[in-house]
Amino acid sequence: MSSSRIIIVLALLALGSALDPYLASAQQTSPNPDDAPSVSPAEIQRMFDAYALVQAQEQLKLGEDQFPQFLVRFRTLQEVRRRLQGERIRALQTLTRLSRQEKADDAELREALKTVQDVDARAAVEIKKASDAVNQILDLGQQVRFRLFEELMERRKIDLLARARQNRPKNRP
Repeated sequence: MSSSRIIIVLALLALGSALDPYLASAQQTSPNPDDAPSVSPAEIQRMFDAYALVQAQEQLKLGEDQFPQFLVRFRTLQEVRRRLQGERIRALQTLTRLSRQEKADDAELREALKTVQDVDARAAVEIKKASDAVNQILDLGQQVRFRLFEELMERRKIDLLARARQNRPKNRP
């Protein structure tokens, strides 16, 4: 079995084992939705990343020599995006908190706004660098399919989040 096939099998096994509690609870007929196992957002993200990786290999038709390099660079791109999104959220939370103060200090507001702008500027540079690294190992057709693939994965993630919110039990007093 080739190395890329082994990696795919391992990713699928990880995804399957992470989903086992859900599959088991789905087969039970417990009337209490609180009995369903809880999964952290990080676990859900890892499952989605494993799914995206398997889909990427299929969509991009990656060769045996490309897949290991793609794996490393794709994960790096995902990590860069996630890290910078977290930084941006934290910077915006600070800006929000400061803006809600009755007597907000202008200097603090300027600094918080500058922090958001700096994170945005750094994100553009770092994400471009990570994207360029992925592009270096893809031919033109694969680059086109990769951009379309990324958009498709983002839409699927949003759809999954929307469904999860709809299926979430209502808060009880």
